[in-house]
Amino acid sequence: MTDPSEIACILLAAGEGRRFGGGKLLAPLDDRPLGLHAADMLKAIPFGAHVAVAGPHAPDFAAAGFEVVTPEATVPALSASIAEGVGAIAGRGFAGVLIALADMPHVPAAHLHTLIAKFEGEPVATLVDGRPQPPALFGARHFVELCGLSGDRGAQALLRHAQTVELSPAEAFDVDTQADLENLKSAKHRGKAS
Repeated sequence: MTDPSEIACILLAAGEGRRFGGGKLLAPLDDRPLGLHAADMLKAIPFGAHVAVAGPHAPDFAAAGFEVVTPEATVPALSASIAEGVGAIAGRGFAGVLIALADMPHVPAAHLHTLIAKFEGEPVATLVDGRPQPPALFGARHFVELCGLSGDRGAQALLRHAQTVELSPAEAFDVDTQADLENLKSAKHRGKAS
């Protein structure tokens, strides 16, 4: 079984958040910036490296214990963010890389431990409603391919035949709009009230 210390973790946080109206990862959720929820959960896992690919409208990931990579493009495509992050950890001897998204605040650490437990060098993805997606793990042999991705589809092509670990839509919820964030807050409030 692969130890988390053999894996680098990359948190993608460079998007502009256009559908949100900008500044999405700084928006408050439970008195903390949205982007720090995923960061805190990832930091609690002893990965060999914690890297955040962060744009100008992101929380202070360095203060949260992450190496911060600033993309060259002002608004990089998802594939460019992946390439920047993987480029930062390539050549450091990692067996794999876990790619996670900063706008998914409720992915549990237990889910990532299950991904790691299944990892044997080939991609292992999160399965939500029958669709493989991040968080996802990729072996070192895929680093060159990850660095050569283009467009805004990310690493979807590499996940087509990946092993998967199911995650509920509620835990995999990603915040794209102001309404998404309000729905998340309302759902949490309803949960406390019941």
